[in-house]
Amino acid sequence: MRTCFFALLVITAPAAFAGNVSVSLSETPRYVKRHNPDLVAARLRIDEAKGRLLGSGRLSNPDLGLNLTHDRRFEEGTVGVSFDQKFPLTARLRLEKTISQKLVSAAELEVREMERQVIAETQSLVVKLLSIDQQRALRQQQTELAQKLSTFAADRSNKGEISPLDAAQAQVDSQRLVLEGRKLEAERVSILGELKPKLGAAANDTLVVAGGLPVTALPAKGEWTSRPDYQLSRTYADVALVEVDLAKAKKWDDVTAGVMWEGERMEDAPDGLERTGFFGFRVSVPLPFWNKNQGEIAEKNAAALRASLETKALAAGITNQVAAARAEMAANAALAMETRGKLLPLVVEQTDKLEKAYETGQVDLLTILRAREQRLQLEAAVLDATRDFHLARIRYEAATARHAPASAQHNSAAGK
Repeated sequence: MRTCFFALLVITAPAAFAGNVSVSLSETPRYVKRHNPDLVAARLRIDEAKGRLLGSGRLSNPDLGLNLTHDRRFEEGTVGVSFDQKFPLTARLRLEKTISQKLVSAAELEVREMERQVIAETQSLVVKLLSIDQQRALRQQQTELAQKLSTFAADRSNKGEISPLDAAQAQVDSQRLVLEGRKLEAERVSILGELKPKLGAAANDTLVVAGGLPVTALPAKGEWTSRPDYQLSRTYADVALVEVDLAKAKKWDDVTAGVMWEGERMEDAPDGLERTGFFGFRVSVPLPFWNKNQGEIAEKNAAALRASLETKALAAGITNQVAAARAEMAANAALAMETRGKLLPLVVEQTDKLEKAYETGQVDLLTILRAREQRLQLEAAVLDATRDFHLARIRYEAATARHAPASAQHNSAAGK
C-alpha cells in the first residue's frame, strides 16, 4: 500500500508543482530514473511478480467433509467426518516455485530494459536540443552579418555606387536566414514537447538543458552481455526449460490422502441404544491411462527451442548494433575533425578576403553571398556531424548498457 501511495505521489507531483526543471546531458540518466512516470509505474511489476511468488509452490487447501444420515422410523443414524489433502507425486510445487522466482528476476530485468530505452531516447532528445541551440546561435551570427551587409549595400545603393538589385538581394538573403532561425525555433518547441514527459515535467514547466555537448572522442569499448534485454531473453529461455519439466511433472495428478471417522446409532440393541464408530484412512492415486499431458509437453518443448533461438538471434543483433554504432561514431568524428580543422578555416579566410574586396568594389555581391552560403553550410555540417556522433554514442552506450556520465566517459577514453 505504501509503494502504491509513493508511486501515485511521484506521478502526480510534477503536475501539482509547476516550476523550473534543469538537467544536463550527463545528469539525464539519473534524472530519468527518478522522475519518469512510466518507469515509476513499471517498477510496480516487480511487486506484482513478488506477490505471485508468495502464492506459488503451495499445497492446495484440504477438504473437510461431514456426512449425516438419520432414519426416523427406526431411530437409527450415522455421522461421518473426513479430512482429505492432495499431495503431488512429482516435483511440481518446487518447479512452480522456481518459475515464479525466475519471473521476479524477469520483472526486474524488464524494468531495467525499459530504463535503458527511455534513457537512450531522452538523451537523444537532449543532444538534438543542444544541437539546435548551436544551430540557432550560428544562424543568429549569420543573420547579424547579413543584416550588416544589407545595410551597407543599401547605403551604397542610395549613393548610386551599386545597383539597387544588389541591395535587394542582400535584404532577401538576410530575411532567408531569419526564416531558417524561426524553423529551428519551431523544431526546438517540438523536441521540448517530447522531452518534458520523459523527464516527468509538466507542460507548463520551464525546461532548461544546461551545459553543452562533450568532445567528440570515442568511448572505451564495452561488453554487451550484461544488457537487460539479453539477460531477460536468457531468463525466459531458462523459464521455458523449467516449464518443460513442469509439463512432464503434470503427467501425474495429485494423490489424495485422507482420514475419516464414522459413527452409527442403533435402537434394536438388547440394552436399548448402542453407539458404534470406526476410524479409517484412504488414498486415491490417479493413473495416467488416457491423458499423459503429451500435448502440453510438446508445446513447452517447442517454446523452449524457440526461446533459445530467439536468444541467439538477439545476441547476433546486439553485436551488429554495437559495431554499427561504433563505426558511425568514428565516421562522424573524423568528418567533424576534418571539416573543422582543414576545410572550414580555408573557407573562413577566403570569405573574409572577399568581404574586404567587396567593400572596395573589387567583387560583386553574388560572390559574397555564395561564399557566405558555403561557410554556413560547412559550419552547419560540423554541428550536424557532432550531433550525429553523440547520437551514435548514445546508441553505443545503450547497446552496451552503459549510462555513465558522458563527460566522465570521454575523459577516461581520452586518458587511454
